[in-house]
Amino acid sequence: MRPITAEPLPSWLVPLAERAASVEPERLSRLKPPAQGGRPSAVLVLIGPGPDVLILERAASLRNHAGQPAFPGGSVDPQDADPVATALREAWEEVGLDPRSVVVITTLPRLWIPVTGFVVTPVLAWWRAPHPVRPVAVAEVARVHRVPVAELADPANRLRIRHPSGYIGPAFQVHGMLVWGFTAGVLSTILDLAGWARPWDSSRIEELPPSQLGIPAADSGAGAGASDAGAKS
Repeated sequence: MRPITAEPLPSWLVPLAERAASVEPERLSRLKPPAQGGRPSAVLVLIGPGPDVLILERAASLRNHAGQPAFPGGSVDPQDADPVATALREAWEEVGLDPRSVVVITTLPRLWIPVTGFVVTPVLAWWRAPHPVRPVAVAEVARVHRVPVAELADPANRLRIRHPSGYIGPAFQVHGMLVWGFTAGVLSTILDLAGWARPWDSSRIEELPPSQLGIPAADSGAGAGASDAGAKS
């Protein structure tokens, strides 16, 4: 079991915290990280008191994952002590999130995104003192959303997306966004672990719009949080 915070959490968040601390990697992704190599990175899965989840949209001008929804996050910097430090630093740099407003609950298993080479650690956190956030790194972030869990769990907003590679995975249509791939896989697992998921029509499969494919870049620190194919299917 991974460490769980000793700080008090809202009672409705405790089941998620307990289950997330012992969730197996297979619940999140069918792909295991390589024994060696990969680009270490982290994303922040921030649960607000709505309950809601903080999701940003990447800038359309990015060479990598342009316009795609994602969690705040990115590559590990040399000064980062651990994945938690990476996730909080990236959230501060990208949307102005005050780390003091956050209680880190636990880390989830590392996930492998072969298309970008990232090994991503999702950091699950409670936003105990929400405050206004906005695109700060405007070259990377176009918009910031607090998406209610009720909208994510609404069966009308759930579907599966087929990537040109043949991968089929969960997706959400919320706030004018198509959330798919890595981000959607983590969100789907969070809903299941918390007991927030509702029955939905998993036979609803749509093709991934070409606009969501993005253009790979040689290097982009913003890539770890993007919605790459390869997460939970």
